This record gives sequence, C-alpha cells and structure tokens, in this order.
Amino acid sequence: MSAATLLAPVRFDHLHALRGEHGVFEHALLDEPRVAHGYCTDDQARVIVVVAGEDHDVAPQDEALLASCLRFVRAGRVPGGWHNRMSAGGKWRDERGSDDAHGRALWGLGVAASAGCADVLPFLVAGCDLDTWSPRANAYATLGVAAAYGASGAPHLRAPLARFVARVPPPRPGAWRWPEDRLAYANARLPDALLAAGAALHDDGLFAAGLDLLAWLVDVETGDAGFSFTPAGGRGPGEHGPAFDQQPIEAWAMADACARAFAVTGDRAWAERTRLAAEWFLGRNDAGAVLYDPETGAGYDGLQAGGVNRNRGAESTLAALGALQAARRIC
Repeated sequence: MSAATLLAPVRFDHLHALRGEHGVFEHALLDEPRVAHGYCTDDQARVIVVVAGEDHDVAPQDEALLASCLRFVRAGRVPGGWHNRMSAGGKWRDERGSDDAHGRALWGLGVAASAGCADVLPFLVAGCDLDTWSPRANAYATLGVAAAYGASGAPHLRAPLARFVARVPPPRPGAWRWPEDRLAYANARLPDALLAAGAALHDDGLFAAGLDLLAWLVDVETGDAGFSFTPAGGRGPGEHGPAFDQQPIEAWAMADACARAFAVTGDRAWAERTRLAAEWFLGRNDAGAVLYDPETGAGYDGLQAGGVNRNRGAESTLAALGALQAARRIC
C-alpha cells in the first residue's frame, strides 16, 4: 500500500453543499451554509486553486463550480483592486476589498491560467496593478503569477513577478528569523512565495531565502504530536505552544510550502513535513482531534483545546482539501 492511500480521500461534496447561485457561501452553521453572510472573493479564489489544481479528472459538476468561481472573480475586478464581499442576492457589499483579496484573486487566476483555463490570462495581467507592501497580499500575488509564468513563460509576467516577490520580506538575522515582530496568519505563504518565485525566475538567492525561512517556521511550529500551529491571536518571541484557536489555513500553507521545497530539492524530509501538515487534519495535532470528514470532504473551522469548532465553512474545507492534495502529489 502506498503512502498516498493512507491519506483521507479528497472529496468536493461539501463544497457543492455550500454552493449558491454565485459561488460558494463563505460561512456555515455546522454543515449548512449561512446564506445571509453571502460570498467573498477570498473563497472563490481558493476554490479555483483547489479545483483547477486537482490532478485527476474532475466531474462535470466540479467544472461548473470552477466556472462559477472564475466568473465571480472576473466580475469583482475594480480599478486598482477587487471587490471582496457579495450578498446572497448578487450585490457587491464593498467598493473595494482588502489587499489580501486582491492578492488571492491573482493567486486563483494564476493557478487557473497554469491549468489551461481559457481567457484567464488577460484578467491576471490586468490585476498586476496591485500596489501594496502587505507581505501576504504580495505573497498570494507572487504565487499566482509564478504559477502562470512557470506554465507559460509569458515574458510580460516576469516584471510583475519580480516586483511582487521583492515585497515579500526575507528572513531576519538573529534568533527570531521571521520578518515580522509576530507570526500572524497564513504564515507559510511567505516562504512558499519566495520558493515559487525562486524556482520560476531561476533565482537561487530567493529560493535559499525561502528554504531558510520555511525551515525556521517548521522548527517553531513543531510540537510533540506534530505541527502545533500559530493560533489566531498570533505568536511572538518567547511565546510557546500549544496554543489555540489554531486555524486550518496554517496547515494548508505549510503543506504547500513543504511540497514545493520537496519538488525542487528532492529532499525527502520536506515530503515528510508535507504529509505531517496534512495529517494535522486527521488527528495528528495538539488536541488529537480530526478536522476533516472523509465522507463529505468537509473541513472543521478550527482546533480548540477541547476539540474542534464544529462549523464547516468554505475556508476551512478548502484548506483541508488543499493540504491533502499537496500531500498526495508527493506520496
């Protein structure tokens, strides 16, 4: 039996249960979508990353979901940014969303372009007007443009890729290598972006910085049971785990970053760390709790000291699916 067969299956059933007319609803109460909370660009972009990134043939209903989320992201474009929040009835609730929403839109579009989705590249190129020093917005943008550039070699993507990754901070010197005063959210996306750009641009310095930062983060976030991720409140120097509420997006980011490190270096230690990040969803965590339902593909909304948050929203479900995909690709 291969290592991959020991992982839980990737299923999109719960994503379809969260689906409405315009994409997937953002929040859920237990396993039922909270329709009144509406939709967001952040989650539609994540759906694109997961469904377009699926290695196996997808069903017609999955193709339809992907197309719906691509329409949402395309429609959300505004000069210099993106709408983020939409009502259940299809009305935008903001004039412009966060820089992170802009970056995540580019992430989704770049993965879609790399997967061969038609008519995506012009939207990606237009969205490269992102102008921010937000580390995570630039990291998401880097990941999207690096995916598209790596697949197509389109020369007009090289300059924005270089600009975005230049705004992803490298490791600091000293004991606290993290480029911010505190670990915050989606932390492994920063080294993942450095690795992705380093590989796409054949820049050994960027790749080395990404490996350095990722190795430091792995060391900080490894506990007795497996990964012990930074909680929702963040973590600074001298603060140690386990701490809660741990968020599923941390495990997905870590799985993707370690899988990328393995893909380029061939070092099996990174493959093992990828698997360890995916197994966080399967009970290898500080509470010994399972955060993924293999029967439906639903992911639970957070790890608490006494177990899990029983709600199964889009972000958490997509994080579980994305982490399992990363582990399966390398096993």
